[in-house]
Amino acid sequence: MAGIEELIRVEDDQTLSFGNHLMDEKKKILDFEVDGHIYKVKTYDEITKLEKNGRLLFESVPGTTVHHFSLNDKAVEFKVEGHEDAQITMELEAGQEYKIYIDQVQVGKMKSNLAGKVSFSVDFTNGTQGVRIKKA
Repeated sequence: MAGIEELIRVEDDQTLSFGNHLMDEKKKILDFEVDGHIYKVKTYDEITKLEKNGRLLFESVPGTTVHHFSLNDKAVEFKVEGHEDAQITMELEAGQEYKIYIDQVQVGKMKSNLAGKVSFSVDFTNGTQGVRIKKA
């Protein structure tokens, strides 16, 4: 897998792929519309950020490339890759408890804060990682 050249796209399975951790210069796409929702992505090797309708959805430091991102009211799933371990912050439902799985192994259970944010780390020593965040 590699960086997303167009920075954000809709895949054949209707999931989103976004980001490019291989870029050394910050790039962004504004007003990317999907099903009536407006997405904004900023990405490069230091940070990748995705907003939906003006609200933070995903942020990684350093930058990552995300493949097949899907979100519904019960879970978030995606594959993520990067050069070095990344801290990922997602804005979900406030005060909700979530189970976090990386490559199908539960790595934690946490309650989102008042802003709905959850943060976790991903280690890329084994390459691209599959992430699933599920309401507990």
